[in-house]
Amino acid sequence: MQVNPNIVIIETHQGAGGDESKLWAKELLLSYVRFAQRRGFKFTYLDDYIVKISGENAFNLYKNETGVHRVQRVPATERKGRIHTSTAVIVVLPQIIQSDIRINQADLDWQFYRSGGHGGQNVNKVETAVRLTHKPTGVVVTSSQERYQQANRQIALELLASKLYQLEEEKKKGMMFSYVTNVGTGERAEKIRTYNFPQNRLTDHRSGKSFHNLEEIIEQGKWDKVFGI
Repeated sequence: MQVNPNIVIIETHQGAGGDESKLWAKELLLSYVRFAQRRGFKFTYLDDYIVKISGENAFNLYKNETGVHRVQRVPATERKGRIHTSTAVIVVLPQIIQSDIRINQADLDWQFYRSGGHGGQNVNKVETAVRLTHKPTGVVVTSSQERYQQANRQIALELLASKLYQLEEEKKKGMMFSYVTNVGTGERAEKIRTYNFPQNRLTDHRSGKSFHNLEEIIEQGKWDKVFGI
């Protein structure tokens, strides 16, 4: 399968830390969107925790973000001012070129349900939302943002192709942990970054570099130096 280098799909999952983890996952995804906006890229939310970004070399810019992102800060709900540690799991997927998608239809289990999301009355009365399972691998994707079932079917199929590609890449690298099939809480995977808000510091554990403008990175999407551009 061939990858479109100008389209990237970023999916974020709640890790360890309960509600704070969920908030952090959403905040991190929004920060990536802000970076995309600064570069003039287009973006579309495929779900609350999945965004598709289109722009020159988009996949290569974001591809190294896959991993566990640990945050240390005082949550808004914390009354005693204690610092909490939680995690979010980011999975960066490529967009597979449409003509290159080869998936055996016999391996697919399609399920349809009513969406409770946006899109007006139609999505609530008709089974427009899609849940697609790839039986050989157990990979499951959903799509419910669009008003019509056919559109959600297409998005689900594209998401599945992206995840199957990523799964193969993980196997080639000999990874014991899969970000596609075994996300879980992310505790089994190594943290790639720590975001320490009290010290306004981002530490990348792979490069050993620290950046002391954390709030600016997250709130304004100024990821340039972190991404090495």
